[in-house]
Amino acid sequence: MQVAALLLLLAAALPARAEPLNLANELAHGGTGIWVIGGLSVLAVAVTLERLTRFRAARLAPPGLVDEVLPLWKAGDFAGVQAQLDERPSALARVLAYLMQHRRADTAALSARAGDIASLALREQQQRAYPLAVVATIAPIVGLLGTVVGMIEAFHAIAFAGGLGDPAVLASGISKALVNTAAGLSVALPALGMHHFFKHRLTLIGLALEREVNRVFDEVLIQPEAKHDAH
Repeated sequence: MQVAALLLLLAAALPARAEPLNLANELAHGGTGIWVIGGLSVLAVAVTLERLTRFRAARLAPPGLVDEVLPLWKAGDFAGVQAQLDERPSALARVLAYLMQHRRADTAALSARAGDIASLALREQQQRAYPLAVVATIAPIVGLLGTVVGMIEAFHAIAFAGGLGDPAVLASGISKALVNTAAGLSVALPALGMHHFFKHRLTLIGLALEREVNRVFDEVLIQPEAKHDAH
């Protein structure tokens, strides 16, 4: 009898086993905010896949293009230069085509115009990744709003129950509210990370584009004028 009583006391002292967390069920009961966050997550995934597929160095500054163009340019084969540029359409190709067509213009004016063409192409690519920054900003705010609304609903239910009543009611309401915050952060953090990833890639491609354009100025646009002035 004493052993049985001791076992009963131990059983009463041990905490009840918590039910496993059903994330899908929690999200399904998360309210309107979860649907908004879900839509933002779809947008973030779509933009990320599009940028990973289309935002590449070959579309802005193809490696080796200047190496193929410079010998033809120095030989005076401008038709061959244009053919090479047409085969590899890109921001760099547009800049080189403009420089070739206006090669006799003032070097400073050419440099400024080349910079404008390159800058426009880079800004277009940056703008296409901008929705990731929007998702990273809005998703946690929507999650916070859902949390506040959920807490209001939980305390409202308690108020109408005339006191705390069943603590499970309060716990359920708080859990539902916090799911919104967790969902918002879960969408915002990857979106923010991918936004900075593409921003870094844009910087690297921009530097490569600048280096290639400078090579053309140094080898076929500036040097001939300097040699002519020296004579």
